[in-house]
Amino acid sequence: MNVEKLEAGLAELPLYGYFFLDTKDLTFTERVRYICRKECQMYGKTWACPPAVGTVEACRARCLAYPRYLLLCTVTEVDDISDISATLATRAAHEEVTRQAEELVRAQGVEVYTLSTEACAICGSCAYPEGPCRHPDRMHPCIESHGILLTQTAEECGLPFQYGDNVVTWFSMIFYREAKKEPAARD
Repeated sequence: MNVEKLEAGLAELPLYGYFFLDTKDLTFTERVRYICRKECQMYGKTWACPPAVGTVEACRARCLAYPRYLLLCTVTEVDDISDISATLATRAAHEEVTRQAEELVRAQGVEVYTLSTEACAICGSCAYPEGPCRHPDRMHPCIESHGILLTQTAEECGLPFQYGDNVVTWFSMIFYREAKKEPAARD
């Protein structure tokens, strides 16, 4: 992977910060999933959230199948942080930056698995559980849905979750590994 070329592309995106990290250093915990189950209104309603993403152990195994990941962070200012609608409206811009960064990483010839913010919002109504995801190539499961203790990772990188009264912080993780080579065709 050409990290210099990748970083040149990342420098053109409106990122607050990014870090190349080892997946072995991530902390996965059922405590994060407990918060999903007890406090999130999207639990059980989308392919991007539990239980659709699998158990924390299955999510851990999926993530650890990639030796490295790119942690991305964007920040956005809103008029009133307590206005949840205004706060969530800033998520689309972060998701677009995540898609652009994912393409930059993918262009390096590696396989990627991307986690991002909260529940997927591509469709007006998720097909879960009646049908398969309509956009599996664009859907990014939620970081917390995988039981990842994001606060610990952000703190270790020096990225605070809160920057001020009306600043929204969004994170994404792009896991990557060498692409699997197809066997050569025989004549």
